[in-house]
Amino acid sequence: MVNSVMEREIIAQLEKLNLQQQLQVLNFAKSLAGTVPVGVPGKELLRFAGTLSHEEAKLMLEAIEEDCGQLNLNEW
Repeated sequence: MVNSVMEREIIAQLEKLNLQQQLQVLNFAKSLAGTVPVGVPGKELLRFAGTLSHEEAKLMLEAIEEDCGQLNLNEW
């Protein structure tokens, strides 16, 4: 059962967040409840194998390496 005062406070705080932050809150709440969605089995993704050209794959890898190594110290 949800406490209505707490529910209103949570909603008020959610309204202050951008969409990405709201998704983080949703995923966190799901993890607390034990209902985090399960990923897709690899064999279901095989249909996508070979759909990128070598050049597209290289560009994607470069973008991942460049952007995923960046930290935003003010994010939290």
